[in-house]
Amino acid sequence: MRKRTSDDDAALTLFVEGDADRALFVLDDAGIVMTWNAGAQLTTGWLAADIVGKSAELIYPDSEREAGQLRTDMQVAEKRGRLRNEAWRLRKDGTEFLADFRITVMPGAFGSLPRFGVAMSDITDRKASERALERSALHLRSILAAVPDAMIVIDERGMILSFSAAAIALFGYPEPEVLGRNIGMLIPQPDRIMLDGNAVSGEKLLACAGRIVRGLRRDGTEFPIELQMGEADTEGHRIFTAFIRDLTDRQRAELKLEELQSDLIHVARLSAMGTMASTLAHELNQPLTAIANYLEAGRDLLKRDHLSPELEAMLHEAVEESAREALRAGGIVRRLRDFVSRGEVDKHVEDLPRMIDEASRLALIGARERGVSADFIINTRVGLVLVDRIQIQQVLVNLIRNAVEAMADSPVRELVIAARPAANNMVRVSVSDTGSGIDPRVGERLFQAFATGKEDGMGLGLSICRTIIEAHGGRIWAEPRMGGGTIFQFTIMGAKTEDLE
Repeated sequence: MRKRTSDDDAALTLFVEGDADRALFVLDDAGIVMTWNAGAQLTTGWLAADIVGKSAELIYPDSEREAGQLRTDMQVAEKRGRLRNEAWRLRKDGTEFLADFRITVMPGAFGSLPRFGVAMSDITDRKASERALERSALHLRSILAAVPDAMIVIDERGMILSFSAAAIALFGYPEPEVLGRNIGMLIPQPDRIMLDGNAVSGEKLLACAGRIVRGLRRDGTEFPIELQMGEADTEGHRIFTAFIRDLTDRQRAELKLEELQSDLIHVARLSAMGTMASTLAHELNQPLTAIANYLEAGRDLLKRDHLSPELEAMLHEAVEESAREALRAGGIVRRLRDFVSRGEVDKHVEDLPRMIDEASRLALIGARERGVSADFIINTRVGLVLVDRIQIQQVLVNLIRNAVEAMADSPVRELVIAARPAANNMVRVSVSDTGSGIDPRVGERLFQAFATGKEDGMGLGLSICRTIIEAHGGRIWAEPRMGGGTIFQFTIMGAKTEDLE
């Protein structure tokens, strides 16, 4: 080993004294400052000429100075060989700064008595930044714990970086068990295949944003989730945040709502039949009375010993008319049974003109006696539609009977039921009356539940009609009829695509 020379000592001294990034100085065994470099001057504001030969207690706060902290630090350093801590130190102007403070014992460097080398750095800003980061991290943790939706942060490869408290509760995994693993572990196999395998990348998951997929809990159960994604770029590294909402309760509620709507629609049909009971009795009474009369006439003819050809023809006619009237009565009962049958929502291809005819026969019972004339305008291009027949007929019956009631006090009572093609493979059906028009008080709320202009009405009929039509992908509305009255219109899906003008 080469022996150190005076030139080496001089170079070392120049290096130490010229270091402006750290305060470097030497204390004697009494704590008196012996050297003071440029870094010490910049850090504390003390010039070497002002502090060399004085106690280093000048850089200690008053409370530590009174407690003899400098002597304690030197004793600890002498016992252990060195001391390092973070402590508040004092500048010349009286302001304090947080220092990374180190004391190293240098025995024999300056004769037989030990000397103490001190290195000190101002870490106030650094510590403030670290504490700000810690506070930000704690704040983020509190947000993650409070966010109701599960939040999972992943990298480009789909590796989980963060797992919120809601995600822990939703999937059943503790955070340490999922960190560093691919997010594909939270997706069941069918959906994972859709994402091209077991390893799901952030880019592939981003493509599924806004979609409803399925999640996989730790216990192996699958459940529907709504996936939303966010993306950020940090120093060239892409980070993805997945926001996951459990749709189990929502889907259960939607199913329950559908069941309740089905019940309400069924009750509305029964209610409509209740209001039609008297007119139905009258309508059925006509064919039944005719049957009775024809059968009585036939019985009288059969009492005769010999039937002339004319009487035999009359007997045949009576039997045929009885059969015809019986079929008529049976048709009324059949339409009534179909109308009030519960059934499930089940769309089929149906013949719309036939549906209109059947619904009109039922809804117009007793209308002729009220002086109502009905006209049908069915475009020749209107044919097949994709609907639940019973429900659409319920809408037609409701609108037709409303129209008949609206014309009760009108001098002109003309009802027009029309159907024609509409754009986008839809069919438009309209029911027009010459009544008094829509009550302005309920015009804006016409299709809302419990909105009615009738004294004894509940206001559910048109609300149910809207529910049915919208469930069929159409819409329903009302507008004034030129010359007075109202036109109710709705659209339903045609069963075949046509080029419409």
